[in-house]
Amino acid sequence: MNWQQALKDYQHYLRIERGLAQNSIKSYQRDVNKLILYLEIHKIAEDPTNVGSETIQRFIYEIAKTVNPRSQARIISGLKGFFNYLAFEEYRTDNPMDLLESPKIGRKLPDTLSESEIDSLIGAIDLSKLEGERNRAMLETLYGCGLRVSELVGLKLSDLFFEEGFIKVTGKGDKQRFVPIGTVNIKYINMYKNEIRIHQKIQKGNEDILFLNRRGKQLTRAMIFTITKQLAEKIGLQKSISPHTFRHSFATHLLENGADLRAIQQMLGHESITTTEVYMHVDRSHLSDVMNKYHPRK
Repeated sequence: MNWQQALKDYQHYLRIERGLAQNSIKSYQRDVNKLILYLEIHKIAEDPTNVGSETIQRFIYEIAKTVNPRSQARIISGLKGFFNYLAFEEYRTDNPMDLLESPKIGRKLPDTLSESEIDSLIGAIDLSKLEGERNRAMLETLYGCGLRVSELVGLKLSDLFFEEGFIKVTGKGDKQRFVPIGTVNIKYINMYKNEIRIHQKIQKGNEDILFLNRRGKQLTRAMIFTITKQLAEKIGLQKSISPHTFRHSFATHLLENGADLRAIQQMLGHESITTTEVYMHVDRSHLSDVMNKYHPRK
């Protein structure tokens, strides 16, 4: 088995068996390709079935010189998954990654915005421009529903169940979930739909896409990043933010106001509660307030 065939089979496994999204598959592919490139450069003639742990250790040592510990850990994790697949399919009897440890990187705490900062960002949107109503509706949805940017740009008209108070969200691995949506968020989406979008010439294939660009096509993720960056600069915000910051703020503010962690997990679409627990770092004073308010020995 050569590397390209093994990688092709692995991609098929990730897509069909694991049900991963294309972006995730590409990330795993990049990790394996880094190892393949290393072997080619150093003229190491070891195929996927017999590449040894010593070779991989030298590869990891090389990449450690050029990437940070977090990226290094991700590459190691990606390669472990690849060799686990080969062992599962009985192409190998071992995993050469078993003795390799990932670097200690600690848990990165997400950046968040205060409620007033979110109000300032949304308030800075120029509603005199055609895209103003759209941008306000988008940011309200990012914050109001805690969506990933990929989920926002993929949101469809047919995903809106306003009478029931929910939207249907397609997340990682095409997994769907229903997320509650508030009345303020509904109001701004309806304003965009009924006052702006209805007058657009929509490109074929985009008829059901909710948020459209000027050409009547689906927005790109990069465009959402640009919009949030420009608004941050406009209000002189000192924090480095992205669309994902609104999602972090959604979870943080819910937790601060007493929401159940399991409920937040479901709304965010996290498979594991441990992923959601990163938000437990927020506002420790809130935890003290809870203790002082509810504990019998306060």
